[in-house]
Amino acid sequence: MGKKRIVTTQGGEGAAANQKAPGAGSKKRVDSGILYVQSTYNNTKLLLTDKGGNALMWGTAGGAGFRGAKKGTPFAAAKVGETLALKAQNLGMKEIDVIVKGVGSGRESAIRGFISKGVVISSIKDATPVPFNGPQPKKPRRV
Repeated sequence: MGKKRIVTTQGGEGAAANQKAPGAGSKKRVDSGILYVQSTYNNTKLLLTDKGGNALMWGTAGGAGFRGAKKGTPFAAAKVGETLALKAQNLGMKEIDVIVKGVGSGRESAIRGFISKGVVISSIKDATPVPFNGPQPKKPRRV
């Protein structure tokens, strides 16, 4: 099969120590942010941003391992909220504002899952779009 090459590094073990372990958290520290909750009948999406609106992390019920009709349940939304809150604590986040959109069943449970990990919520705003005139009725048939 041929010779095997042996690779040596100049720094020895010190060079491997400089590399960051996966999932160790970034160096960026954020004290406060905005949590966007979009809840539909079929899924729940959470987006965490800083105060400037720059996305830091996100999560969905489908990404948490729920499939089919289970994605739209309050339990799935709570699990997504809990996992996102743990990631937010690694960034040093202590306080968030919440903006909720949609009519799904995971609206409140996603927020409750976030609170359960110790993140303080300063305000909750409902930004669900509401049609002010609705769809136009069908015109009468001309025979």
